[in-house]
Amino acid sequence: MGTSIKNRIDIVHGDITKLKVDAIVNAANSSLLGGGGVDGAIHRAAGPELLDYCRKLNGCPTGEAKITPGFKLSAKFVIHTVGPVWRGGNYGEEKLLSNCYINSLQLAVKNNVKTIAFPAISTGVYGYPVEEATKIAVKIVSEFLKEDNSIEKVIFVCFDSNTYNIYERILSTQN
Repeated sequence: MGTSIKNRIDIVHGDITKLKVDAIVNAANSSLLGGGGVDGAIHRAAGPELLDYCRKLNGCPTGEAKITPGFKLSAKFVIHTVGPVWRGGNYGEEKLLSNCYINSLQLAVKNNVKTIAFPAISTGVYGYPVEEATKIAVKIVSEFLKEDNSIEKVIFVCFDSNTYNIYERILSTQN
């Protein structure tokens, strides 16, 4: 079964807003009203309708996820999840980050998403160490795919080559 899971996970180095998938995941802030990094890029690419729609959602707690249309993106949906700010690792960050992936995948299944792309949640301005965040992402996604066959492809989208290399190394050690 390990190979079938590996065949359902890809890693790409690039711009998540350009992917042709059913849903892209936004590493959002709790307001859902846009910000820097991937959040700002997704809001710019989706157009002002995304911000208007997000205003009606009344934010999102850390570890939770909410779904919106993709508007001008190739993706039909944007799943917004709020990752934890890294505060040293003793403040529930691992559980919160795990919840980001679990809740995003559950929302994807509920909305009949077959292909989904994730950024490296919390590793930018939120300061989560990339190595630790990647281990969590790969572990949670792999476990989810073993239990649920409805999602055909999960793509980890890495903005820089360092993150890409870490994802590639960690994914290659998964069974």
